[in-house]
This record gives sequence, C-alpha cells and structure tokens, in this order.
Amino acid sequence: MHFPANSLSLSLAVLLALPAAVRAVFKDEVGHIDYHHELLGVPQRETTFFHRPRPSEKASLLYTLSDLGVLGAVNPGNGAIVWRQLLNESSTDGGGHLRAGEDDTWLASAMGSSVHTWDAISGCNVWTLNFEGTVKDLEVMEMTEGDRKDVLALHEEAGTTVARRIHGTEGSVVWEWRGVTEDVPLQVSTNTGKVFVVTLHGSLLSYNLKVMVLDTLTGKKLDEIVIGTKGEVQKPEDVMFVGANSAAPVVAWTDNTLTKLKVNVLGSKNRQEFPLVEDAVSVEVHAPHTVQSSPHFLVHTRTKTGSKADVFHIDLKSHAITKAYDLPLLEGGSAFSTSSDASNVYFTRVTADEVIVTSSMSHGILGRWALKSGTEKLLAVHGVSEVVKKAEDNYAVRSAIVTDADDWTQIVNGDVSWTRPEGLSGAVAATWAEIPESEALARTLEAEAHTDPWSAFVHRVTRHFDELQYFPAYLQALPTRLVASILGSETGGASGVLSRDSFGFNKLVVLATKRGKLYGLDAGNQGRIVWSKNANETPGNKPWKVVAIHADDANGVVTVRGASGEFIIVKSDTGKTIESIPAGLFPPVESAVVVDSDAGPWLLPIGEGGKISEMQSSFAPKQTVVTRTEDGGIKGSKFVAKGENAAEVPTWTFNPPAGQKIVEIASRSKHDPIASIGRVLGDRTVKYKYLNPNTLVVAATDEQANSLVVYLLDTISGQVLTSSTYEGVDPTKDISCAVAENWFLCSFYGQYKLRDAAQNLKGYQVVVSDLYESDEANDRGPLGDTVNFSSLDPVDSPTGPYLPAVVSKTFILSAPIRSLAVTKTRQGITSRQLLAYLPQSHAIVGIPRMALEPRRPVGRDPTPAELEEGLSKYVPAIELDPRLQITHRREVLGVQEIITTPAVLESTSLVLAYGVDVFGTRVAPSMAFDVLGKGFNKLALLGTVAALVLGVAALRPMVRKKQIDARWKS
Repeated sequence: MHFPANSLSLSLAVLLALPAAVRAVFKDEVGHIDYHHELLGVPQRETTFFHRPRPSEKASLLYTLSDLGVLGAVNPGNGAIVWRQLLNESSTDGGGHLRAGEDDTWLASAMGSSVHTWDAISGCNVWTLNFEGTVKDLEVMEMTEGDRKDVLALHEEAGTTVARRIHGTEGSVVWEWRGVTEDVPLQVSTNTGKVFVVTLHGSLLSYNLKVMVLDTLTGKKLDEIVIGTKGEVQKPEDVMFVGANSAAPVVAWTDNTLTKLKVNVLGSKNRQEFPLVEDAVSVEVHAPHTVQSSPHFLVHTRTKTGSKADVFHIDLKSHAITKAYDLPLLEGGSAFSTSSDASNVYFTRVTADEVIVTSSMSHGILGRWALKSGTEKLLAVHGVSEVVKKAEDNYAVRSAIVTDADDWTQIVNGDVSWTRPEGLSGAVAATWAEIPESEALARTLEAEAHTDPWSAFVHRVTRHFDELQYFPAYLQALPTRLVASILGSETGGASGVLSRDSFGFNKLVVLATKRGKLYGLDAGNQGRIVWSKNANETPGNKPWKVVAIHADDANGVVTVRGASGEFIIVKSDTGKTIESIPAGLFPPVESAVVVDSDAGPWLLPIGEGGKISEMQSSFAPKQTVVTRTEDGGIKGSKFVAKGENAAEVPTWTFNPPAGQKIVEIASRSKHDPIASIGRVLGDRTVKYKYLNPNTLVVAATDEQANSLVVYLLDTISGQVLTSSTYEGVDPTKDISCAVAENWFLCSFYGQYKLRDAAQNLKGYQVVVSDLYESDEANDRGPLGDTVNFSSLDPVDSPTGPYLPAVVSKTFILSAPIRSLAVTKTRQGITSRQLLAYLPQSHAIVGIPRMALEPRRPVGRDPTPAELEEGLSKYVPAIELDPRLQITHRREVLGVQEIITTPAVLESTSLVLAYGVDVFGTRVAPSMAFDVLGKGFNKLALLGTVAALVLGVAALRPMVRKKQIDARWKS
C-alpha cells in the first residue's frame, strides 16, 4: 500500500469537525456516567505477603501476584490499589513467582520465561531479563558477599535444569549452573551459606528427590544428595513445600495415600516421617522465610470435615525434627498463615467463627477474636497475616484471606475492614439483560392481552384504582425527586432496589468468569454487584470455557453454555438457578448461537466440527445457521422437518484457498437498525447503501506468504461478495474485524510504503470498506426498485450476480487496537462510533465513524459539496489522541471483549468492557441531543421564570392604572 509522504497525522480540520462529546470525557462525568471495577485477580497463596517497602518505616503494603498474572500492591488501610502491572497480556491460569527481600525496597517476580524486579513503592520496573524455557522457581538470596541482595532463578530449558544467580540491582547474570541429567526442576532454595536446587529424578510415577548443593559465590556443584527411594514421589504436586531463606530450609512431601509426611532438612541426607491424621484430603506446610526467624514450621492438614495443624521444631546442629505441639481438629475450614518478627514466629488461624494467634514456641493462645463477618459466614481458603506485639500480653493481627467466594478480605482483630471482589476478574463472557418487570404485573398484562376489549378495559381501570394505594408514597417521594432533578443529582439506585428508568440506563449485566462463577451487576448504579453465585455444579473443568451467553428478557432468564456440554439457566435479577445440566451428559460444544424458531428464540448448541443434532420441529431455526467445519472452513445449513424432528441440511460451504487459515469472523449485530437507506451527497444526489443483513466478514491469513485476505460472504448463498488481499501482514499479531450497517473494517499489523520513498514501513493499520448498491449516485443497481430480494434467485443481468460497489481506505494507527465493537442506538439515527481497546496504554478509545470515512478525497482539498457532507482531505495517519479515550485517565487491564447495547435515549449507547477489569460507561457519539446535560443550570432557569412571574405580577397593577388614566383623559 502507498501513502503520501507528507501525510503524517489526522488533520486539524477533522478533529475540529468532531463533536465535543466524542473528543473527551468531561471531568464532571467521570464517576457519574461510568464505573470501574479495578481488579487484580484472585491472590495465590505462595505469591501474597505483607512487606515494608521502606525499612525505616513500620507501614506495610500488601503485595500479590494473582492467578491472572497481575502483580500489584494494595494499601492495607482501605484495600485500594497502590499500583499494578500486567505481566502477561494473555490471561493465565495461575503460576508465576513473587519474592521480596527482607528490609529491601524492591520485589522480584517471574512469569513464563522472564524475570523482573520492581520498585516496591512506585511499581516501576527496575530491570527485566528474558531467557529460554520456563521459570520454575524464584528466590531472593539474602546473604551475599556484599551489601546487596541477589536473585536466584530456576529454569527448565529443553529438558535441562538451569540455575542462575542474577545481580539484584544491575540485572546481570553472576553465574549459571546447568544440569547434565533430564530431571524435573522443582524449586531453588538457600540458607546462610549454600544454594540448593531440588529436582525430581526418575520417570513419571517413579520419582525420588535429588538435591544439588551449589556454592553461592561461583555456582559450582559442591554435593549431590539423593533423598528416598524410587517411587516415593509420583508427581511434582506431591512435594508440598520447599523452604527458602531460613536458617534450616526443608523439603516436605507426602505419599500417594496422604498417610505420612516426609521431611528433609536441605543439606542433610536423612529424612523423617510423621503420621498424618486419618481422612486427610490435603496438606500444606507453612514456615517463615527470613534468616533471623526460628527454624519452626507448621503442617496444616485438611480432612473431609475439618482441619488441624502440627508445629515442628528443627535442631540447627543435628538437623533433627521434633514435633512441638499440635492445634486441635476443628470442624469446618481453616486457613493458617505465618508471620515473623526477628526470631519470633507466629501462626494465625482463621476459621468461620474466630481468629486465633499462637506462638511457634508453645500452644498457648496469644490472642483470640470473634470473627464479625455479618450475616454471611466467611470461609477462608488461604491467607497471609501480620502480627504486631503492642505490649507484653497484648497482640494485634490483620489477616488478608481469600474466601471460597473468591473475595479478598482483610480482617483486623476479628473485624472485617475491607473486601475486594476479585472473583469478578477473569470474565470470559457477558451479556446485557433488562431488569424484569414484577411477575404480578406481567401476569396481569398477559391476562389483559388475551381477553375481549371491554373486559380488558374494565380490568385495567380496576387495576388503576387498586394502584391508588401507592399514590401517597409517590407524593412523598416527589419533592426529593424534584430537588434532585433541579440540583442535577441522581436518586435512582440508592435504595438498592432494581428498577427500570425512563432513559433506559438501568440495565443488568450478567458475567461468567473462568473460575466458574456468575455475577449480576446493576449498570445503572455504578456497576454494583447485585448477586453472585458459584456455578460449580455446571462447569466440567477449570478454567471454565464459556461458548455463549444469552439473555431472554421476555422471561427474565440468562442461559450460559460451556464447552463440555454443560449449561445453566438463572434468573437475571436474582441469580436463582432455574435449570442446570452438568458436564458429560451432552456432547462437547464448540459454539452456540441464538436462533428464532416457532417455540421462540433460544441458544442452539453447535458441536465439534459444526455438527448440529436433530431437534424437535418446533425448535428448528428459521434462518440459515453458519458454522465452522472440521477442515477449517465455513458452512451454511438449513433445517428440514422429518416428522416430529428437524435435521440439518447443508446448503453451502466456503473453504479458503490452500495455505490460508481463518483467524477472525465478524457478523452484524442482531440489533442494527437502519435510519436511512441512502446517503445524501453534497449535490443533493443519493448513494444507496448495500443493506444486506445476511453478511459475514471472514479474515484469513497465509503464514507462508505473510498475507491477509478479507472476504465478505452472503450467509444465505455462500457467495463471496467482495474480497481484498493485504501483503506483508504479521499473522502472529492481533487481527480484529467489525461490521455494521453498510460498512466493515479490519485492523492488523502490516507493511506499507510511502509514495515518494522506496523503503517499506510497518505499522498498525485499519482498512474500512463502505458498501453501496452502485458506484453511481441515484442508481439502485441491477435490482432497481425491486421490493423483495433473494440471495438464491438469479438477477436478470448479463453481468452475473448482484454484487455491491465497494469503497475502501486504509489508515495507519499510532497504536495497536483489538476487541473492536460498534456503538448501538435504538433507532440507528445517531452516528456510529468504533470502540477499541488499546493494550499498550490500557485504555478504550472511541473513534468517530467520520474519521474513518473511506470517501474522503485523496491528494486534493474537498470541494464545497464534499465539505457540506463533512468530508475532509484523506490523511492516512490517525493519532489516537487521549481525548478520544472514553476511559478518561483510568487504566483498564486485560480487556477481552467490548459489548454495547442501546438505551431508550436515541443519543446514548451503553458500553461494557470486561477481562481482568470490568468497566462500564455511556457514550453519545452525536452528543446528547435528546436530554439536558448535567451542566444545564435548571436552578437559573427556574429563577428566571420566577423573576418574570414576579415582575409581571408587580407591573400588572401599574400598567392597568396607566390604561385607566389614559381612558379618562381621552
């Protein structure tokens, strides 16, 4: 593609022509029309801790690396996020490593093949190293030959175990050690004088532990210790714990029956066995991570009905391990955590009823507080604690626990100080839903609709008389509503009661997360969580792969379908389960689509390879269903009745040429109203839009040729309406498409060439195509004024089938975009706006449709007629100005999809973005032309009217007297 060399940015004229509402989010609208759930993800047990970022101060921050790969710091005082970093753009399923050195100002993290360090206060990156393979463990080396602290990283590279010592401040590799056998690396640990690399030696189901002892200065092997016999460890998950940075680090593992715990002090060749409680289902080991702490550790054993703990002490000279005491078996769940202060080690136990603090020296209880969690019990899964000794016998403790509801809650001396709904993160599907009307009113209206007119009239009058009982309450609330309207404040949603509003802003959002949870949000009340539930009776595997979600507003229910054949139907306003089918009872589902049938709209499951099972004739889809095929193509199918059932009959197939792979498919929204069938030009002629609702945009890449081909298909006949090929495209980067009305677009990363330069450049591009019935104005093409049109019937034209006239333009973007969506309004009168996520700046941008107009003149200034249309000179480069961001200054992490829905107001479209965060707002692409803005001074208007009334009342007697005097004189 060639572009003018002097075309560097979007012209000032275009920016000035854009409505102010799409150029910025006004400051007074932030927090008023939008909401943002700023999330981290569910904290992991091994990567969450309290840490003092300034050694000279006693204040601590709470750090975590979540299961979504988000590293962040939280203020323990109020639960607010201090800073956060997304380590992996693609959502992870746990893993990663996070460590902090004692009294140090930086953190070390690892994700995938990268090792990072971060400033603990600001979250700024200090250094990053990328290696081959995967980081298996990470530790901070507290004791070095200098004053600094270094980082130990354990890698697995092509089946080889690699340990590296990395300079803590410079980020350079000090030494590297490589194993010679293909062992399974587990963890790296260190004490005051040696480095220990723990691996599994052997084969699957027949491992034993091997410890490599390395010199801290050079990384040379000092010793090799094999612990136990073959078969003692069957898989890496059997190793419960490997301690680090303590005076006597240990490695602990269990047998496959969970009857014995085996412990070895690293550096010694002996192991000791300890019996576990009967009916044990899981074992966790908790120990301090500082060199100054006493060599004590706790073994937490969960049973089917409760949990208990045993505390062990280690003799530093003989490496003997003895059981000091145990904590009793309590019914229900418990979460244990460890904290230390100098040599003192404390264990905190959080149950559903109380918080207990004990010392590692004896079983005496140092502090006990009743847990005041309100009406709902908090069931802790794991947590971290910080114990402070205020006086000789006075202790205080704060514990940050992860509950079974995936909430992150801090408890201070038994009181809940804050809760973060981290389970809301990691959303994989969402849908808009209307707030259901009351069931009584719905039944009444249905009864009136099915009776004769006179009975319905009498019934309605009677109902209105009965509703007079609510009139006093309406009058009582009227002054409040009137004052709120005058002052510009909102009263709706303050009571927490779901109700519709006249503007259509109050809607529900139902989200499904990868952890198998469902949430209902009130979009009209700052995204308040109305309900949440664990759908674990439905998901078959985690992460939960949701293929489709559909809201049936007529019945007030939402259906969620999973990839393993499971589905669940819940009430949209309460989350109550109506019906659920667990995984395994039905075949796997590849996708699902909402279809119309005689029985009403429903969510049709599509099996692997695009197979659709027979169904009852009343549920047979009326339209053509388009699915993917096993060989990577696309097919269209109709359903033909065979007795009481209906079977699928393929009508067409589309297979891209050899070497091409379909990477993106986009279709028109079910709600895509057309306000005008043509576009009026500046000379008063009309170009008629090609408005075929049965179109599909298919993007296919050729990795060998580095090309992208975009097809526009007719879903009724399978006919290729138009196609375009783009060379020099990078198929490994995001390719996104969107389609609406009579236009479609695709964004990709590819090469382009300036007209006056020989060098090929690469950048992020978006190609926009408009579809018209003819190239000429006032021409309806081959169909003319035909009322009906069928894609299957031939057109009486010698040129062949009826194809649209296509006008395309390519624009260069200043940043990559993905997750494209188009705004929707009720009647389609308002201008469209392209919404896209900016992964580099973590923002959502709203690009006006006029800025992407493909009919802009090239190489010349627009004529007066073109200026009247709003066209400006074509400038290929578009700078994504921050004023176009609808997220304002907020950072919205990990957006996977953006969905929109119309409000009752024609000017407004509701927007929701979800992924790691959840963000919602209202946009008005053509400005809010049908409602008074928040800045409208209603008080001044009422004052002016009142002053006019008073003025008229005061002047009326004077005017009347003057008129009477004039009559007497005449």
